[in-house]
Amino acid sequence: MAMQGQEKESVFIDANYFYGSILRHNKDIEHLIKGHPKGFILGYNVKTFGKSRWQQAYNYPDFGVSMVYQNPQNDVLGSTISIHGHYNFYFLKRNLFLRVATGIAYAENPYDIDTNPNNNAYGTHLLGSSYFMLGYNKKDIFKGVGLKAGLALIHYSNSSVKSPNSSANTFAATLGVNYQIDVDTQPSYTPSAGFDKIKQPIHFNMVLRGGIQEGRVIGLGQKPFVVVSGYVDKRLSFKSSIQVGVDAIFAKFLETEIAYSAAAFPANGVTGDEDYKRVGVFVGYELHINKLSLIGQVGYYAYYPYKFEARVYLRPGLKYYITEKIFTVVTLKSHWASAENVAFGVGFRI
Repeated sequence: MAMQGQEKESVFIDANYFYGSILRHNKDIEHLIKGHPKGFILGYNVKTFGKSRWQQAYNYPDFGVSMVYQNPQNDVLGSTISIHGHYNFYFLKRNLFLRVATGIAYAENPYDIDTNPNNNAYGTHLLGSSYFMLGYNKKDIFKGVGLKAGLALIHYSNSSVKSPNSSANTFAATLGVNYQIDVDTQPSYTPSAGFDKIKQPIHFNMVLRGGIQEGRVIGLGQKPFVVVSGYVDKRLSFKSSIQVGVDAIFAKFLETEIAYSAAAFPANGVTGDEDYKRVGVFVGYELHINKLSLIGQVGYYAYYPYKFEARVYLRPGLKYYITEKIFTVVTLKSHWASAENVAFGVGFRI
């Protein structure tokens, strides 16, 4: 996540221990669900006090960076260490917090056909990682030291950049401490004076995104993909927009998989002449946080000549506005719990 705000802000650090279990989100990882993952989460946090409108609108959140170390107590999976950008959002008089974090992880022991063939969760050393923490937060109990406790969900996946990629999710209980470095010199919160309603016409957007991916069959190789999207959006409020659009999807790994299926499993009815291209229609929601947005889209393949995973697809992601008309985007496309790709792109809004 991008770090928000340019002014110097008050800083605190936190350290959290966690202990939990790997969730069975996919029957293919059932053999990996043994032992109880444990580890720690360290965070460096910058507080906001309402100098910008977005800070007031989101109840003065924190932003920062955090590191997660996880020992799954499972030699097949191996340990992971990750670095993230994060936001902390507060509720109920700032006693309840929600941390949303995304970043990159290093896996100690990924799949290897010779030395570790049972690790079908991680196909590469480098993985995408995200985590959520929800819990009770009490700061400055004694000389800047406070306590926190709650629950966490930690996710690792390489988004099918290389197979296998069944991914892994850890659900855990957390217990931690925080320390406010400048407890006696913090500025005061700037009260919100209320906001005028945003009135914008419907805008048209074009996005070009792409990347590399490997299909379900291990060894068929990584192939490029390109997605061309056009959609309209309507800004509903300072925080929210809705979207409706169309995707044209050109994924070369499907062309390879179609040829393989036709040759290896002719009884399945695949001829090898099927078109690998797809066209989808989607609706979406955009949550605006300063120049950064969280997006979530649900699509349906209107043109679907070759059956691959489900016909409905999901696409969460992050969007960053370079200007009011030009933005960058990173998205994860999945079919329910099965990731298809991670895509990087650029778009414009008129």
